[in-house]
Amino acid sequence: MKNTLVKILIIALVVFGLKANAATVDTALTYSDAMHKNIKAVVVKPDDYSAEKKFPVVYLLHGYSGNYADWTKNDPDKTSIKQLSDRFDVLIVCADGNFSSWYLDSPVDPAWKYETYVATELVNYIDSHYSTIKDRSGRAITGLSMGGHGALFLAFRHQDVFGACGSMSGGVDIRPFPDNWDIAKRLGKYSEFPDRWAAYSVVNLVDLLKPNALAITFDCGSSDFFYQVNKNLHDKLLAANIPHDFTVRPGGHTWQYWGNSINYQMLFFSRFFDSKK
Repeated sequence: MKNTLVKILIIALVVFGLKANAATVDTALTYSDAMHKNIKAVVVKPDDYSAEKKFPVVYLLHGYSGNYADWTKNDPDKTSIKQLSDRFDVLIVCADGNFSSWYLDSPVDPAWKYETYVATELVNYIDSHYSTIKDRSGRAITGLSMGGHGALFLAFRHQDVFGACGSMSGGVDIRPFPDNWDIAKRLGKYSEFPDRWAAYSVVNLVDLLKPNALAITFDCGSSDFFYQVNKNLHDKLLAANIPHDFTVRPGGHTWQYWGNSINYQMLFFSRFFDSKK
């Protein structure tokens, strides 16, 4: 009898373990009309994915020097986005920002149109190839570092597309970093185009927002070099009376920090999706 119970327990644990990581990962090959090229994206589907049900989507953007596969290879847990897809019953789409796009339509290089790609072309591809909620009420976007800037930049400028947005350690004001991360390649030199750099900084897009128009969450480690610009964004949102969640945790600009942060961001987005049902 004892041996039978042990066997049952082992079987149950195995089944539960398989279920806990049962989300599937696709690599989708999308096409950008704006840039005339194919671009890959990771699409994580929850265990109960089917064409008979409509799923919300969280778009997840990588940082500078990264690519669409970052969250499947660099996350310390290695399985967290699969677990989060199952836990919150959402699709997670990891977009590609081509190493250093900053998710902008570059005003100096027409070959770089990553605002158009992510906010329009990729969203349209996902909605046409997967069973999704085809409305801003079922879409959120977040990212880390360069991707944190990109997520808020795109959401603030495309509020008809995204209903919720977030940022982890985001470069939400690029002006203090004129010589870093290829930003000058996308916008021109800061010394020559200071107004352009201001216009492409998230902190200066707060005027596009109205209270409660977007669900907003962002966080930054207290030891992060982007901490102060995130604090400045928080202060500006407070002054404009824009509701948002801003969290400071111990930590720096690391995958250990982001691997923890994504759990809280996904919970925030899940609550947003639930509120729209």
